Amino acid sequence: MTDPHAELDAALDRVIESARRHLAAVRAAQGRVDDDDVWQAYVDLNNTSHAYDDLLLDAFGEVTPWDVESIDPDEADERFGVGIGGADGNEPADPHSQVISVRQRRDYRVPSVAALLRVAEAARRAETPGEEDPAPVEGVGEAVLELLQAGDGSLAALDVPELEPLDGLVMVSEVAAAIDLEAFDDDDAAGPFQPDPADRLVGRLDEHPFLDDEDDSPQE
Repeated sequence: MTDPHAELDAALDRVIESARRHLAAVRAAQGRVDDDDVWQAYVDLNNTSHAYDDLLLDAFGEVTPWDVESIDPDEADERFGVGIGGADGNEPADPHSQVISVRQRRDYRVPSVAALLRVAEAARRAETPGEEDPAPVEGVGEAVLELLQAGDGSLAALDVPELEPLDGLVMVSEVAAAIDLEAFDDDDAAGPFQPDPADRLVGRLDEHPFLDDEDDSPQE
């Protein structure tokens, strides 16, 4: 009979070797996107991890934290792609490269300025733990900016009770060139969002905030 312990040891050795090869490929790629060697090492690491997990389950009814599915190496390139230039990297770059611009506007009502300032000052204190007495937040605009900075620029940072969302919209356009931030002054509120005559508006999505249950209920 086959020794399950020996099989498991061998399978674990293959996982470790695959992980080392994957790390070496990642280091050699130095951040290149869609590197073929990294992809092939990833597939090997995925499959050796999957095989070890299966053996562990069969032998002892235990599992690893690796939730992976086996990848057929012969189908991997077709399913997931190897790189921008294909498997051999010899395909020319797309001559019709495109730039997409997404413009968004979302408005909010401020029910309590004092409450919003308190939340923003708490966010500022959390962002500057070394300062005993950070500068106070002055005004609702600075408060909203502080919340955005604390949330790494994500609009999800504004999903707080101190701000009531109003209507908003998102516009997607095909543009000739990406934005040049150096071409606009810091206080230019219109220029960066002004469409170019050559831009093509693909579509617009209107956003409406959800009403509370009591607002949806029929009036007597």
